[in-house]
Amino acid sequence: MGQIQLNQVTKSFGDVNVIPPLDLTIHEGEFTVFVGPSGCGKSTLLRLIAGLEDITSGQIDIDGQDATNLPPAKRGLAMVFQSYALYPHMSVRKNIAFPMKMAGMDEAEQTRRIDAAAKALNLTDYLDRRPGQLSGGQRQRVAIGRAIVREPSAFLFDEPLSNLDAALRVGMRLEISEMHKRLKTTMIYVTHDQVEAMTMADKIVVLQAGVIEQVGSPLELYREPRNKFVAGFIGSPKMNLIEGSEAAKHNAHTIGIRPEHLDVSTTEGQWQGTVGVAEHLGSDTFIHIHGIEGCDPLTVRAGGEVAVKHGDTVYLTPQMQHLHKFGADGLRIS
Repeated sequence: MGQIQLNQVTKSFGDVNVIPPLDLTIHEGEFTVFVGPSGCGKSTLLRLIAGLEDITSGQIDIDGQDATNLPPAKRGLAMVFQSYALYPHMSVRKNIAFPMKMAGMDEAEQTRRIDAAAKALNLTDYLDRRPGQLSGGQRQRVAIGRAIVREPSAFLFDEPLSNLDAALRVGMRLEISEMHKRLKTTMIYVTHDQVEAMTMADKIVVLQAGVIEQVGSPLELYREPRNKFVAGFIGSPKMNLIEGSEAAKHNAHTIGIRPEHLDVSTTEGQWQGTVGVAEHLGSDTFIHIHGIEGCDPLTVRAGGEVAVKHGDTVYLTPQMQHLHKFGADGLRIS
């Protein structure tokens, strides 16, 4: 179980329409990520599904049943928020048990579910500690454990890693992905970090101003973005978008080329530019190049160490099989 369907769902706050009519199907067992810039409506959409916000019009079905007017507790969903929202005076065990206790579940079943969740999240040795004795990553695992024991039809994650440092974010990203593989439960995950979206999702929903710009697998969005917004948002570093005479040569208003699809040379190439900042990361070098008509600066991602420095003249050649073309309306040209 765990299929969620939105049919012409809208949300307005007064005269402000934040979610225009929207249709979306999230299939059973799917890991779906809502991604987009701040203010795009992704958290609002998640809250509508959870029942924490009332929809203005439309219908939400969960497992084939109309859940539009059901309260959150009746929807069979479990939500994990950005803040851990743990009770500081309670042990980890009691924090995880809290929703089951409120539901009146017998203690033997509570113990079974707590032990299973703790084992899955590597929390067994911490069950008798209090949240103040845990790291940020461990606290977030407790919050996830509290959701797991409810055995919901779907998990809803609202930017759960944004309070963690970079190293913990990577670790927790892997843990949540592994958890999805084990549980095979539907998960909806909200983030503004497109790297999280690319690495975790079965399906990505790209949002802008409450509108779904594209839905597809990470590689579909990477290889065939349907418009300039998706092209510029998905990928790290983002796609270079070039306008002007260079685009016109390809019968397009805008051409796009990803940083990893540009060959760089100090002797010859199609475009000539000047090196600005070169970021040497060991495995990669990101070179920011000025003087390219229609895209200043332009970013190149080169493998390994590249012997260039500020002020050097370099030549770039796009790999034509990876060139993207967009019309004046911003839509992809096949």
